[in-house]
Amino acid sequence: TLFIFDEPTTGLHFHDIKKLLKALNTLIEQGNTILVIEHNMDMIKCADWVIDIGPEGGDGGGKVVFEGIPEDLVKEKTSYTGKYLASHLNLNP
Repeated sequence: TLFIFDEPTTGLHFHDIKKLLKALNTLIEQGNTILVIEHNMDMIKCADWVIDIGPEGGDGGGKVVFEGIPEDLVKEKTSYTGKYLASHLNLNP
């Protein structure tokens, strides 16, 4: 089964985000596929695979800036997401 979540962390307390991640991991362990559209770095750092679309919004966006694991996203110089994600992974881009 494919589950699609659009910004599921919006409005959630940090502790509730942990509960959400646990629930999503349970779905994955049961053989399901999870697709998440998200801006929360704590959620992004837990992803198996990230597709970063940008680099800007509107006419300046809509291009795939990066595709791969979160640890490699921080190395992508054109990715705003990678710059913010580095501090959540305790890495420097």
